[in-house]
Amino acid sequence: MPTPVPGSSLVSPGAPGAPSEADLLAFARRAAADAHLVSSLPLDPQGRTWMRLNGPGDSEAWLIGWPPGSGTGWHDHGGSHGALAVASGVLTEHSLAARLPTDGWKTLELADGIDRERQFPEGQGRAFGSHHVHQVLNASAERHAVSVHAYYPPLPLMRRYGRSGQVLRLEQVERPEEWA
Repeated sequence: MPTPVPGSSLVSPGAPGAPSEADLLAFARRAAADAHLVSSLPLDPQGRTWMRLNGPGDSEAWLIGWPPGSGTGWHDHGGSHGALAVASGVLTEHSLAARLPTDGWKTLELADGIDRERQFPEGQGRAFGSHHVHQVLNASAERHAVSVHAYYPPLPLMRRYGRSGQVLRLEQVERPEEWA
């Protein structure tokens, strides 16, 4: 079973020894391919389950179980860059193809053509930059999905957004102590 990540220093992306987006994606893919690790995650039919992992270079990582029909809602990663890889099932990502300001706003009107959708079957994934805003869903009605997510620096916060049409509204800011 993986060991929880001890307290990590927040080194800025690009600092010497800091894992790149490609490093995080390579780690997420290796972890997602580890059948023993993936099978160690208990799956709950009602809600997402997760296990914290040691990521490369003081990054943080999570093994996440997604019951049928579950998702994250729109969110960002508090300025961390990251990656995700699917270990089993299929996940759908809806993202915004624009760099949004991170502070100083509560409501934004999004331009037409900004939406992107990708599906990630088992073994697939992607890396993303520090301004990435997305939601991730397991659209299956019958099957759990399992994925690995890695972030650097470790997530300082997550901003949660509500969306109605082309309007994106900041709804909540979560801190790591809330994810215990």
